[in-house]
Amino acid sequence: MAQWQVFRAGVQVHPLGFVPTMGALHRGHLSLLEASKERNAFTVVSVFINPKQFDDNGDFVAYPVDCQKDLEQLEKASADVVLLPDARQIYADDYRFKVTESEFSQQLCGAHRPGHFDGVLTVVMRLLNLVQPDNAYFGEKDYQQLQLIRNMVAAFFMPVNIVACATVREADGLAMSSRNQRLDARQRKKAAVLYAALKQSKSAEQARATLQQQGFEVEYVEDIADRRLAATRLGNTRLIDNVQL
Repeated sequence: MAQWQVFRAGVQVHPLGFVPTMGALHRGHLSLLEASKERNAFTVVSVFINPKQFDDNGDFVAYPVDCQKDLEQLEKASADVVLLPDARQIYADDYRFKVTESEFSQQLCGAHRPGHFDGVLTVVMRLLNLVQPDNAYFGEKDYQQLQLIRNMVAAFFMPVNIVACATVREADGLAMSSRNQRLDARQRKKAAVLYAALKQSKSAEQARATLQQQGFEVEYVEDIADRRLAATRLGNTRLIDNVQL
């Protein structure tokens, strides 16, 4: 990180965009990079699988990793800089210092994944402090995460604009996610029901019933403000999505 910090101090180009990722890149990630390159003179992408946001160690171990493929995609997409930190660099303090939000992070995904959003907010704050971007890009698929990051940035007076980008979907409507790689052929076909149920149901309760009838294990389906949000499981794969009402 010391090398990066020296390099960053010499980068006087503005605006500077930042796209934080956990690798296993797909078109959704690349759309964030494209959005950044359209609006910024310089774009940094980070690839870091954050161990502190996994409440289930088995999920962490099973998370797809293909660093070489990620780097090839980022080179082709013309990222200006790619950061590849490891956990010892990001958590040199052994995670003694962390960011905790006490209200919204306890709902929805947070109610089912203790400590998850502590890990998300802590790593995002550390990465934002390292990169010092003018604009940082996040997808709307992780809508609760997006709102928490926005609120954290505002609460700590951080000089960065959080830019939300629309969810990128497969042809059948399934939101693109690195975890989709873990679905078998039967599960992958069924997974498209999630988006359809959220979009077509008249209520959250109806969407939940539809998903349960189709064999999903439903953690939650809730309508909050102008969004319908859901988290489900197919086998060992957790799928989240949301739609605007």
